[in-house]
Amino acid sequence: MRLKFSKMQGLGNDFMVIDGVRQAINLEHDQIRRLGDRHFGIGFDQLLLVEPPIADGNDFRYRIFNNDGGEVEQCGNGARCFAKFVCDQKLTNKKAIRVETARGVIIPEYLGKDQAVVDMGIPRFRPVEIPFVAEGEAITHPLDIEGHACDISVVSMGNPHAVQVVDDVDSAPVGKLGALIENHHRFPERVNAGFMQIVSRHEIRLRVYERAAGETLACGTGACAAVVSGIRRGLLDAKVQVHTRGGDLQIEWHGEGHPVRMTGPAVTVFQGEIDI
Repeated sequence: MRLKFSKMQGLGNDFMVIDGVRQAINLEHDQIRRLGDRHFGIGFDQLLLVEPPIADGNDFRYRIFNNDGGEVEQCGNGARCFAKFVCDQKLTNKKAIRVETARGVIIPEYLGKDQAVVDMGIPRFRPVEIPFVAEGEAITHPLDIEGHACDISVVSMGNPHAVQVVDDVDSAPVGKLGALIENHHRFPERVNAGFMQIVSRHEIRLRVYERAAGETLACGTGACAAVVSGIRRGLLDAKVQVHTRGGDLQIEWHGEGHPVRMTGPAVTVFQGEIDI
């Protein structure tokens, strides 16, 4: 099978994007792993597959696979690249598109000049929706990690996040604690672990240890989850600039019942073909 693809990145979070509308795609778990290998394949954090929609009224279906071959529900940086890809490939003449994901519909819009904004939907906080083992909903939950308790906020942005506030993201033990939180028994489907430093009410610094990927240069849904949790804690205002190691995002959220809007870059690195 010969595949045409685009290699794209959003803040250094990199993707292999495949058109599954105009070419037949049937990738197996091991094939995705080989494609994701940075030495023997294309190399990526996630593979994004563009498909026709299932439901009437939507424009596309969006499937996301980590480089270990596992399918996940959502990816914010990928959503911006998705929007640029379908516009650049002339799969649509719309700027704002309705896209089905495993956890609902998102609405990305390509703004041009390698910038996109995404309506990421309404965040969810009920433990059963994360999922997270807890007696009930709360703004923060204590989590025991090898005998040490830390306070986390749990948020679903279509995928699960656990966010904690730290004094300094540079010195935070993201690698060690991130792995422990990701695999904590209270998260039955594992979780993305966010480490947020408050700079001001309009600005944060963020590092995220992602499920099955480890720490990445940026995580779009992680930025949304961090800002939402900071607003719920009373630490942040409605519009926040998020500094990641890969660059900056702008996140906007006006409280319970409102969707989160994320604005940031989407860049095509190169296009290619590969036989698998």
